Amino acid sequence: IQGRGEFVRLALEYAGVEYLDVARQSDAQGGGESALLESMERLDEHHPPFAPPYLKTIDLTIGQTANILLYLGHHHRLAPCDEAGWLWAHQLQLTIADFVVEAHDTHHPLGVELYFEEQRPEAERRTKEFRTRRAPKFFRYFERCIEVNPDGSGLLIGDEPTYPDLSLFQIVAGMHYAFPNLMRRIEKDYPKVIALHDRIEREPRIAAYLASDRRISFSEEGIFRRYAELDPPN
Repeated sequence: IQGRGEFVRLALEYAGVEYLDVARQSDAQGGGESALLESMERLDEHHPPFAPPYLKTIDLTIGQTANILLYLGHHHRLAPCDEAGWLWAHQLQLTIADFVVEAHDTHHPLGVELYFEEQRPEAERRTKEFRTRRAPKFFRYFERCIEVNPDGSGLLIGDEPTYPDLSLFQIVAGMHYAFPNLMRRIEKDYPKVIALHDRIEREPRIAAYLASDRRISFSEEGIFRRYAELDPPN
């Protein structure tokens, strides 16, 4: 599945950084999901990651999506260099992480160990709140952040894409998959957010990635899931 690792993949792809996606390697290559989980504690006994995704460099093991992106932003020019700038980028990413949790909890409001069918009434109630209040609140916030960017670039920060821009692209793409009816109704209210998504989609390295087999498709096993009863036409 895409999972939270997709936010990291987008940053690596945009920066043109070579990487090995261990979970997608075959068992014969020492990869796969089980190998990924089994190797977590062996990677760094003093700083073990809680769960995937995690990034292993020559010297470091870094867990938590926002933390990984903080590292990549600093080392691959995906965030401002000044303290105020990289803290702002991190703040935006943490807000995106909050959105990811709320999007996931639309279909699993009671717990990840239960199937969607076991929590359908609760999911419908939770998602109604998400559609009417929470998703619009986040989108309004990001729309305003783009609007107040002093560079007037149509991006969240500065005049070149940063890792929060790439992550916001993924949010919009995921919402188009999971909640197409909702997005058709509300995206006119957030033209700057939609324009940012479209701009990132056209970035040459991102466009090549999206067209490749490295891009994992959205599905009903990931964060953004398409359930018709959670996305009514009206």
